[in-house]
Amino acid sequence: MQRFLLPYVWPVIAGVLLAALLLAAFPQRLPNPFAETPSATPNSGRPADTRQTASAAPATAPASYAGAVEKAAPAVVNVYSSRVVERDQHPLMSDPFFQQFLDGDDSSQRRMLSSLGSGVIVSQDGYVLTNHHVIQGADQIQVALRDGREALATVIGTDPESDLAVLRIPLDNLPRIRLSDSADVAVGDVALAIGNPFGVGQTVTMGIISATGRSHLGLNAYEDFIQTDAAINPGNSGGALINPNGALVGINTAIFSRSGGSQGIGFAIPANLAHGIMDELVTHGRVIRGWLGIEAQALSRELAASFGLRTPQGMVVAGVVKDGPAASAGLQPGDVLLALNGEPILDARTTMSHIAELTPGDSVPLTIVRGGEKQRVELTVGERPAPSRQADSPSPQPPARQRPGPGA
Repeated sequence: MQRFLLPYVWPVIAGVLLAALLLAAFPQRLPNPFAETPSATPNSGRPADTRQTASAAPATAPASYAGAVEKAAPAVVNVYSSRVVERDQHPLMSDPFFQQFLDGDDSSQRRMLSSLGSGVIVSQDGYVLTNHHVIQGADQIQVALRDGREALATVIGTDPESDLAVLRIPLDNLPRIRLSDSADVAVGDVALAIGNPFGVGQTVTMGIISATGRSHLGLNAYEDFIQTDAAINPGNSGGALINPNGALVGINTAIFSRSGGSQGIGFAIPANLAHGIMDELVTHGRVIRGWLGIEAQALSRELAASFGLRTPQGMVVAGVVKDGPAASAGLQPGDVLLALNGEPILDARTTMSHIAELTPGDSVPLTIVRGGEKQRVELTVGERPAPSRQADSPSPQPPARQRPGPGA
């Protein structure tokens, strides 16, 4: 047996020895399973391998956002508003018989209320964007800059339905914030909130964009909020939400909270919307919106079935304002609006926003259902009146969320 195998053993041994000698002489020829696969060069004639390798370094966030803050923070201001209110007093004190025994000095019956918020300088001309609820009812508004300067502000205009206000301060050499295109904001983007929470001084918090296009919150008549988990607290309202480049993304406005403090759900008005409203307030002193003069109600499945509709698409006219555009066009309570200007109506609140974008005086076609039959109605758009007249708003309202603190 050994004689039979001997001729085969020596060649195998010789081959192993030869391989060992070659590897010792040329170690670079040995394949390394842990080596990174080289990408093809432009002249290699082969497509580059785009697959991520184990050693490829992932994209990392910057170690600091100090540069972005330094660009934006000088333009973020503190807004102090104050107003005089009457003290509660006994009803007898208003009786003329008792008033004759008083000295006529009613200063003791009054007290000063102060509130704190933030604002953003958006123009070297001194225009400051803030929230309407920050300065609502104020008798005096003082603006304090980060560089120590202070000035009394003039109210250029307010828009309660979007909760925005424009102030102006008479100072020179003002810093201003750069506006971003908020339409490009994406969920997951880094966001920094700058304001004066609780009056402790200018503060920066960081988070991400949690959602965009938030509505149905019951905060404003017109809602298109950016949601962020950057901490927003009382005093932050009217402050800036910026991106890592230091550009304004939105105006911080409200929070969702059970305790009154930040719980990681904050809302900001997009910069594009805020800038458009500011232009209207500066130019016209008010925001010009389209108006139909109706109260609208979402169309549920039960209502749709009662009107003989197969799908709950559209909205029900719950009320018509006397002498308004809808009344002039012959619309009646109980009509179902299916389309506006050729566009199907899918959501009552969204449709109201579209109505607001119409130009007063324009004629628009409406598709309605009345008595089980479709009809086409031409309507001339009016201008939405002051918010005291409740019209062109969906009913009922969703539950309200919280502003970050009273007057903040």
